[in-house]
Amino acid sequence: MKKVKMILMSTLVLITALSPAFATGQQEAANSDSVNLVYWSMWNETEPQAMVLKDAIKDFEKMNPGVKIDVQWNGREIRKTLQPALDAGTKIDIWDEDLERIVKTWQSYALSLDDFYGKAYPSTNGKTFTDTVMGSLQTLLRSFSSDGSLYAVPYQPMVVVVFYNKDHFDKAGITSTPRTWDELLQACSKLQAAGYTPITIDDAYIDLPLGMHLNRMYGNPESVEALVKDKTGNLWDAPEVMQTAKDFEALAPFMSPQVATNKWPAGQQEVATDQVSIYLMNGTWLPNEVMGTTGPDFRWGQFPYPAVTGGVNNNGGTYGAQGFQINKNCENPELAFALLAHLTSGKWDKELAAKTYGAPMDTSMPWPSQIEECRPIFESLDSWIPWSGGLAADTDAFPVIKAEYTRLLAGQITADQFVRNVKSALK
Repeated sequence: MKKVKMILMSTLVLITALSPAFATGQQEAANSDSVNLVYWSMWNETEPQAMVLKDAIKDFEKMNPGVKIDVQWNGREIRKTLQPALDAGTKIDIWDEDLERIVKTWQSYALSLDDFYGKAYPSTNGKTFTDTVMGSLQTLLRSFSSDGSLYAVPYQPMVVVVFYNKDHFDKAGITSTPRTWDELLQACSKLQAAGYTPITIDDAYIDLPLGMHLNRMYGNPESVEALVKDKTGNLWDAPEVMQTAKDFEALAPFMSPQVATNKWPAGQQEVATDQVSIYLMNGTWLPNEVMGTTGPDFRWGQFPYPAVTGGVNNNGGTYGAQGFQINKNCENPELAFALLAHLTSGKWDKELAAKTYGAPMDTSMPWPSQIEECRPIFESLDSWIPWSGGLAADTDAFPVIKAEYTRLLAGQITADQFVRNVKSALK
């Protein structure tokens, strides 16, 4: 009997040693009969992202007997409901939302994760987490925080680019994507000659090209923010502003006749239904948003926003991600980070990218074919430009500028009129 007991004890030790629960970051689970984590999600339960996350969480629970992840699917309402719940002391171990927003808004509620990034996890194939996921987003994440620490785990990276229909480009005889503004105009001319409406955009994104163009001209978003906040109007006399306006005046004849009235997603549907060749600027989520119209075989292409004549920063771009945070009061932070590593690297990061036609966070994973040209664009960017490029820095000026720019892009006013109208409205 004593010998049997010794064999059982030896077997138990061996099983325990090999158990996934003893993988890095999961010690707490092994030391407790039952561990519960609460995750407040930004997704609605029926969204593709939520469906993948549910399967990944079930897999994590299976790997870690005794661990239970309670998920509350909040949808985008989490922007309003999370902070009051945290202030009220509600048990919330993990939450997610836009990466920039969560760090700049909820850093004080979140745990610094630098030490966790330096460890290996079952899904990181022997490497540390920091060596597994995109370094550019770690750098960006540090820039958002007040002390340069890592207060989140990014996932679902995104980059804002120009989308186009490869079939249209082939039929118009366009053999390379435009690298400069002049080349974009030449491509539009060829598309028009081939019988296509060259280019469109929606109201939801129409400010992005103007913000990016001004950033190309000035080299930084701070100058664009100063322009928007200028109550004298004097900064609008700068040659960079007039050159920008003239460039869009030249693009206007190639725009969809619907551009002035396009309410999202009407412009996206113009491209998805083969009516228009180019969507001027959108995020990597575009193919997924119109997948119901295009199907998976639509031949999407992407290129970065073109360089502009006289530009001083032609290699910056708008990029980011969704992000998870861990509550600084979480009682099981090692386990919580192990879950986030499980979701954002290896098998489930790949699955999330594939099912949502999005970008993976793990640098060893392939990008979906619909956005594969975004990968080298993302990797080549050397500076970060905020959403709208700084145009939204003044909430009173922003709608005025956006309205006049829409009229300029639609060919309803000239470049001179655009500058004059904006100056007059902002004074």
